[in-house]
Amino acid sequence: QGSVDCPNLEFEYRDADGHGAELAELYSYTEEPELSHNRRCFEEDFHTQVPDRRWLELDRAQQKAYVMHLLDGLEVVNRDKRLRVARAILYLAQGVFGDCDNEGDVLHWSRHNSFLLYQLGTFSAFLELLNMEIENSQACSSALRKPAISLADSTELRVLLSVMYLMVENIRVEQETDPAEWKTCRETFRTELSFPVHAEEPFALLLFTMVTKFCSGHAPHFPMKKVLLLLWKVLLFTLGGFEALQAMKVRRREELGLPPLPEDSIQVVRGMRAASPPTYAIELVEQQQPQQQQKRGYRSRRPLMKQDSLDIYNERDPFKNDEGGVDEEENDDVDSGIEGELDLMERDTIIPAMPAQRLPIERVSFPKGLPWAPKVRQKDIEHFLEASRNKFIGFTLGQDTETLIGLPRPIHESVKTLKQHKYVSISDVQIKNEEELEKCPMSLGEEEVQETPCEVLYRAMLYNLPQYMIALLKILLAAAPTSKAKTDSINILADVLPEEMPITVLQSMKLGIDVNRHKEIIVKSISALLLLLLKHFKLNHIYQFEYVSQHLVFANCIPLILKFFNQNIMSYITAKNSISVLDYPHCTVCDLPELTAESLEAGDNNQFCWRNLFSCINLLRILNKLTKWKHSRTMMLVVFKSAPILKRALKVKQAMMQLYVLKLLKIQTKYLGRQWRKSNMKTMSAIYQKVRHRMNDDWAYGNDIDARPWDFQAEECTLRANIEAFNSRRYDKPQDSEFAPVDNCLQSVLGQRLELPEDFHYSYELWLEREVFSQPIRWEELLHCQ
Repeated sequence: QGSVDCPNLEFEYRDADGHGAELAELYSYTEEPELSHNRRCFEEDFHTQVPDRRWLELDRAQQKAYVMHLLDGLEVVNRDKRLRVARAILYLAQGVFGDCDNEGDVLHWSRHNSFLLYQLGTFSAFLELLNMEIENSQACSSALRKPAISLADSTELRVLLSVMYLMVENIRVEQETDPAEWKTCRETFRTELSFPVHAEEPFALLLFTMVTKFCSGHAPHFPMKKVLLLLWKVLLFTLGGFEALQAMKVRRREELGLPPLPEDSIQVVRGMRAASPPTYAIELVEQQQPQQQQKRGYRSRRPLMKQDSLDIYNERDPFKNDEGGVDEEENDDVDSGIEGELDLMERDTIIPAMPAQRLPIERVSFPKGLPWAPKVRQKDIEHFLEASRNKFIGFTLGQDTETLIGLPRPIHESVKTLKQHKYVSISDVQIKNEEELEKCPMSLGEEEVQETPCEVLYRAMLYNLPQYMIALLKILLAAAPTSKAKTDSINILADVLPEEMPITVLQSMKLGIDVNRHKEIIVKSISALLLLLLKHFKLNHIYQFEYVSQHLVFANCIPLILKFFNQNIMSYITAKNSISVLDYPHCTVCDLPELTAESLEAGDNNQFCWRNLFSCINLLRILNKLTKWKHSRTMMLVVFKSAPILKRALKVKQAMMQLYVLKLLKIQTKYLGRQWRKSNMKTMSAIYQKVRHRMNDDWAYGNDIDARPWDFQAEECTLRANIEAFNSRRYDKPQDSEFAPVDNCLQSVLGQRLELPEDFHYSYELWLEREVFSQPIRWEELLHCQ
């Protein structure tokens, strides 16, 4: 994998890539001819309306008048005419590149026109057209009948989604030079997308519905890449990015009266240095040593069965991670266990049989001092005191953490130190509040729920949330580079394949690069939007986060992410699946050089692919969120042999990616056995120096394995019961609730004014005859009812 030559990657993790790069990823290279088609549609109409003038020469009033003329054209019945007008509007949103001299001008006019289009109501008009196109049963049935779907099947949808994406992305991105009018416009647009008017659904929900419709097979022509990119950007715009999340977290802690955060995580990670991988010679020596130790020490180890209960378990463990034996580079069948187990929703229990792997160990060099402030949970202090009281006094005091009578002086000091580093999270407060609301629903009354964009989105997603998660993971599986082509898998290439398939080698190479790039962009958008959802729901309410994460786990998200990393990760991160001369906006203002096979193979000069490194970090963060403090899910990591897969990812010399890999290794080290820890001391050292310390967490020893209950199904069931109780209490509000007040006064019931339909008085006599006079009165039944 070239680990020795891998340089430090100068990568700054942020919400999204540069503005130009994000706009470029909207278009496939096969869509390039459509740029000139959009220009033609615009110019043919523009020159009839405003002869001998250019768009850039018009003043604001004239530009508004022309846009209003275009919006009138969207109202026509003729489908082809509507499409031509939509293409003209798309050309405006793309920055009228025919009048521009360089890329900067194109991006400037793209932003300018996007704000202008929004102010004149273009987004609402396109939303109506999008709803019509989604409901277009003729297009769906036509696509279902075709043996092969191509770009032509999604033309209208692609034009509509492109305009909406350009508007969302251009308005979302802030620049210092923006006028005050644009800032007001941005806030209005954010509110409009977050809080639906007239009890409609939020815009993001419409896009989620498109994703599920596509995955169910009812609409195979939907351009999924554009839908997912737009969905991600809408969530990023309405909910807020990582900096906004940090500010919200600080504000929420203040509101709850909690002490401020010890540090800003993203800032700490930015200051970290990446660990250096070892030289090739050291790798060879370290690969040979465990094999020699195993040959010499296998017999002598068997009588020492009392060393460690986990080692005894590992002796008989069919999934034992025996590090000696197979070199990672020679083993190509490494994903044979997880492959085939990812048919989502088909299996509940997943136990793959993966061959053992030997992975190189990293040599690390760190600056002095640990980067994180240590943390202690209330539960940790309680466990420590319980063990101490049992040992020195012989009885316990439950959850009492104040009484220290009878305990030795060093225990007093220990408790004092633990309390100094005690950290109470927002989640802890929310769980405690939820328990109290469940216990005393009458006395505590209704809970005040803030109407945030996140709350509105969760309420809208709630009842179909499992389908949304399954659909996203199905697409992620289809886009993963390790996925084998299956006949029954969904076709995510409908919006990249041209009508006429390539006939020359050069065209085939170009299409191959386009398809790979298309898949990478899909992985990027899904990983980013899932991470955003998890982080925002966790801040809004812990049980909203747990509901999403539990459905991700049930849909096999954990093995899917491990399968994704079970590849040559260095080659994925340095992949050159882009043709920079064909990227928007470069291709619109520059003369294209003649493409050759050599220039396509060379790719760009970048040290790494930004989107792929971004995707990898997002997926690692999602995996951390799903497994943190969940023993059942940690055991899934162990069962799936994740340690060698994750260790291979440490070869990427980027501090943030290494940190999240080390976190995932840390939570499972106690389950991997003493032999694994002995032969991976450099990884253990890296964990110690990079990952936050939990004061009395013996992750490096695994001494509490004997005491841990292994009934992990109960853990998930308890969590599920808590989530269901939360959802039903807050979101299911039936009229016949046992706590609802009952009006049993005859006068007030009969005196209530009822809204009757307008046509009721026409059929009133008929209704009386049928429902009252013709029905015999059974007095006995009335008496029985009372």
